[in-house]
Amino acid sequence: MTAPSGEQIAISAGDQQAVIVEVGGGLRSYSVGGRDLLDGYGADEMASSGRGQVLIPWPNRLEDGSYEFDGRRQQLPLSEAALGNAIHGLVRWSAWTVAEREPDRVVMKHMLHPQPGYPFTLGVSIEYSISDTGLQVRTTATNLGKDACPFGSGNHPYLRLGTGRIDPLVLRIPARTMLRSNERSLPVGKDAVEGTPYDFRQPRRIGATKLDHAFTDLERDQDGLARVELKDPDQGTGVALWVDRSYAYLMVFTGDPLPNVNRRSLAVEPMTCPPNAFRSGDDLIRLEPGASFTGTWGISPRSAGRR
Repeated sequence: MTAPSGEQIAISAGDQQAVIVEVGGGLRSYSVGGRDLLDGYGADEMASSGRGQVLIPWPNRLEDGSYEFDGRRQQLPLSEAALGNAIHGLVRWSAWTVAEREPDRVVMKHMLHPQPGYPFTLGVSIEYSISDTGLQVRTTATNLGKDACPFGSGNHPYLRLGTGRIDPLVLRIPARTMLRSNERSLPVGKDAVEGTPYDFRQPRRIGATKLDHAFTDLERDQDGLARVELKDPDQGTGVALWVDRSYAYLMVFTGDPLPNVNRRSLAVEPMTCPPNAFRSGDDLIRLEPGASFTGTWGISPRSAGRR
C-alpha cells in the first residue's frame, strides 16, 4: 500500500535521523538520539497544518489569489477559501523525485510547469543533509522559461521539545520588527517589537502568548545566521532553527486554532518574503530566464544552557 505522503526517504548520521517524503518534497520527521525535534506526522498520514511542507513559489498568503506581474494579471485558485486567499504556493501536494541519495543526504527535485495563475517554468531542488551540527536544508530554484517570473520560498517546520505544551518553554526570536495583520492574516503594517508582548529578543518563557506573526529585521550572529532558539530549562534540552541571509522573514506560530498542533509545538517558518509579496512586491524575488535562487536554513540540537 502506498503511503499518503508517497516514498519515505530516510537519511541519518550518528544518532540523528530525518525522513523526507515524495509528496511535496517535505520534511516529515527529524530526531536526535530518539528525541523528536519536529512535530511531524506518521508514515500512514497526510501532512496536516502545513507540517514540514515546502512553500514555493510563494510562502504564506496571497490576497484574493490575484496579482499583476510585468503588466499581466494572474488569478490563482483560492486554496484558503474561507479567507479568500491563495496559500503556501503550488508544490505542497505534487510528486517530487529523488535525484541523489546517500546515507546522510538526499536531493529532491520537482519541475513546476506553467499553469493558470503561474504561467512560468521553475525547476526546484532541495538538498537535505545531516552533519555533526544538525540538519541542513538547501533550496535552489531556477527559472527555466522564456519570461521573468515572481518567486518566493519558505518552509513550514514545527519545533518541539518533549510532548507537553510549549507554554513553559523559553523562546528567543532575534527580530526587531513584526508585521501587523488584518482579519485575513494579511499584513497591513509594521511595528517595532520593543515594548510589546512579542519582543523575544531576550530569551523568556512563552507563557500564554499567542503567536501567529511574521518577524523581520533579524539580528544575525557573526556567521551571518539568524537563530530562533527554543529551550526547556527543566529538562536541559533545546533546539535552534537558523536561516542564512536569503531568508529575511520568520513566521512564528503557536498553532492555537489548529487542534492537532495547538500549543504542543512551535512553527518557525523561514521565508524569503512577507505574506502577500506577489501583490505588494515587498522583497519579492524576480527571477530572470536562466537565473537561480539559493537559500539555506537548518535545525540544530542544543542544550538548554548553550547559545
